[in-house]
Amino acid sequence: MSIHSPRLAAIATVTICSAIAGCHGSPEPRDRPLEELGRCADFDPLRRPFFGDLHVHTAFSLDANLQNTRLMPADAYRFARGEEIGIQPYTAEGEALRRIRLARPLDFVGVTDHSEFLGTVSACQDPEHPAYEHPSCVRYRTNPIVAFVMINALLSEAPEDAAYPDLCGPDGAACQDAHETVWQEVQDEAEAAYDRTPACTFTSFVGYEYSGAPHLANLHRNVIFRNHVVPESPVGYFDAPTAEGLWTALRERCIDAGSGCDALTIPHNSNLSEGLIFEPEGGSPISATYAAEREMMEPLVEVFQHKGSSECMPGTTLSDEQCAFEAIPYSNLAEPTLGHRSRPEPQSFVRHALARGLSVQATTGANPFHYGLIGSTDTHIVTPGLVDESADYPGHGGAGADNGDQLPPGLTDVVEFNPGGLAVLWAEENSREALFLAMRRRETYATSGPRIVLRFFGGWSYPSGLCEADDLAARGYESGVPMGGTLPRREGDGEPVFVISALSDPGVDGAPGTPLQRIQIVKGWLDGDEPAVAVHDVAGDPDNGAAVDLETCEPRGSGFDAVCAVWTDPDFTADQHAFYYVRVLENPTCRWATRACNAARVDCADPDTITRGFEGCCIDTWERSVQERAWSSPIWYVPPS
Repeated sequence: MSIHSPRLAAIATVTICSAIAGCHGSPEPRDRPLEELGRCADFDPLRRPFFGDLHVHTAFSLDANLQNTRLMPADAYRFARGEEIGIQPYTAEGEALRRIRLARPLDFVGVTDHSEFLGTVSACQDPEHPAYEHPSCVRYRTNPIVAFVMINALLSEAPEDAAYPDLCGPDGAACQDAHETVWQEVQDEAEAAYDRTPACTFTSFVGYEYSGAPHLANLHRNVIFRNHVVPESPVGYFDAPTAEGLWTALRERCIDAGSGCDALTIPHNSNLSEGLIFEPEGGSPISATYAAEREMMEPLVEVFQHKGSSECMPGTTLSDEQCAFEAIPYSNLAEPTLGHRSRPEPQSFVRHALARGLSVQATTGANPFHYGLIGSTDTHIVTPGLVDESADYPGHGGAGADNGDQLPPGLTDVVEFNPGGLAVLWAEENSREALFLAMRRRETYATSGPRIVLRFFGGWSYPSGLCEADDLAARGYESGVPMGGTLPRREGDGEPVFVISALSDPGVDGAPGTPLQRIQIVKGWLDGDEPAVAVHDVAGDPDNGAAVDLETCEPRGSGFDAVCAVWTDPDFTADQHAFYYVRVLENPTCRWATRACNAARVDCADPDTITRGFEGCCIDTWERSVQERAWSSPIWYVPPS
C-alpha cells in the first residue's frame, strides 16, 4: 500500500439535508459538509495515535439520572477538553460537593446514552408532558431506587416480550416526541463541541448505547455514527430486540439509505454476558451470511472498561497468567448490585471469540469475530477519560457504587471495579472521517488507562534491524499491514515477521508515568479443529525485579521508556489460521482501592480499623497491585484457499 499519497483536498461541501426528507442534526438551516481527509492543518499520512473515550453516559441515561447525575453531553465534552466540572452529590442549593478535572485532555469522545429510555427520562421530568403524573413517573421522582429496578428490568425481558414502559403507551408512542427531542439535543451538542477548524483540536461523535440484557445477560452495544447524518431516532432494544435486528435497522435507516449516514456497533462487557454475546439469536449455527454481516457491522469490541477486562478468562485452555488482570467475579449485570458472585462463562471473553472466528472463517470464508480492540470508561458521572488509579477516584456509577444523594462512607466504588480505559485510534488527523475510518479498518488499540503509544506491523520481509530505523512506520506500512490488518499473501516459504514499538506514558508534572516492563505477543491458532494459544515475551524484561510496596505504593525496580522488537513466529504453520495481538505491560503499581484503603489506615488484621464502607478492603477477590497495559488489535493470517 502507498502511504505517501498527496494531501487530499480540503473539506468538500455536499448538499445533504435539502435532498433528503427528515434529515436531522442540523442546528442551522444551511447545509453542512461531509468530510474528506486532509482538512486538518497537521494531516499526517503516517498517522498518529489519538486518545479518547467511546462509552460515556450523561443525565439522559436512566441509570445515571436516577443516581443524581445532572450533567449533560455538553458537560462531558467540556470535561474531555480539560475543563473542571462538579459532580454529585449536591447540596440542597445545587452546589456540587466534588470538583474534578482531567490532567490531560482527550482527543475525541462519543457520548453513548442508553437509547431505550431517552423519552422516559424526559417525560417524567417535564411537568408539561402528559405522562408526568403517571404512577411510574411519580415513583421515578419520589423513589428512584424502586423506579430504577422496575423500569430498567424491562431490558431483561426476553426478545419476544421486549416493550416500552407503560407510561409511554403502545410502542412507546406517547414518549416518541420527547425521545426525538432529546436525540436532537444529543446531535446539537456533538456538533457544537466538534472542532471543524483546521486546528482539529477535538472530535465528538454522535452515538448511543443499545442496552438489551435478556435474562440479565449483558448484550449491550455502543452505536457510533460516522458524521452528523443520523437516523430520526436511535434504534433500541424495544425497537429491535436482537443484535441482528439492530444491524438490519441500521442498514435500512442509515447505511443503505443513500443519505451519507454510516454507523458501526461495538459490544462491551462480554464478561457479563452469560456466554451469549458472541452467539447468534437463538444459538443457531453461524452461517456465511451471518458471519459476513457481523464482520461488517461490528468491527470493534471493547475489551476493557470500568466493569473489568473481557480479554480472557483465567483457568481455561485459552488463558495465561495475565488473564487475571481486573477479572471480576460476576457473570451478569445484576450480580454486582445484588452482591452475588459467580464464575463467568469462558465463551464470554474476547480471546474465545477470536479463536472461534478462525474456525468459522475456515468453514464459511468470513470471520464474524474479526475484532479490533478498544477500551473506554463507561462512566455514568459524565467524566470521559477519568482513568487515574488515585485514592480519591470518585467511582463511575452505573453498576458501580451509587454516590448520588450523599457521599457514602468508605470506598467510592465496588471494590472489584476500576477507573476504566481508553480507546486509541491511529489516524491521519483528528477528524470524524479519519477516526471513523480507523475504526472501520481496526487500526485501534486499548489501554487500561495509561497513554502508552503502541505500533504493531506484520509482514513477511521486515529486516531484523528495523527498530533502529528512523522510518519504521513508513516501512511498516510499505512492507506489511498495521494492527487490525490481515497479512498479505505469502510469497515463498518464509514465516511472518512482526514489528512492535511501545513508548511509555510520560505522565504529567507531579505524576510521572510508569516504566514499561515487557512486550508480549499472544498467538491464537487452529490446531486441526481445536483452538490453541501461546504467549511469547518478545522484548523488555519480565524478571526486572520491578515491584510496588503495597503499604506506601512506592515503586521498586527498573523499567523502560521505550521497547521495540522484530519477532518471527518460530512455530508458524502455513495451513493454520491464526491471529496475533500485542500486550504491553507496565511495571506494577498500586490499584485505586489499595490507595484508598491505605489512606483510611485499614488493617485487615485489626477489625477496629475496618470502619463502615471499607469492608471491601478485606475481600480477597481483587488484586492489590496491577500491571497497567495496552492491547493491540490483532493481525490475522489466513491460509491460501
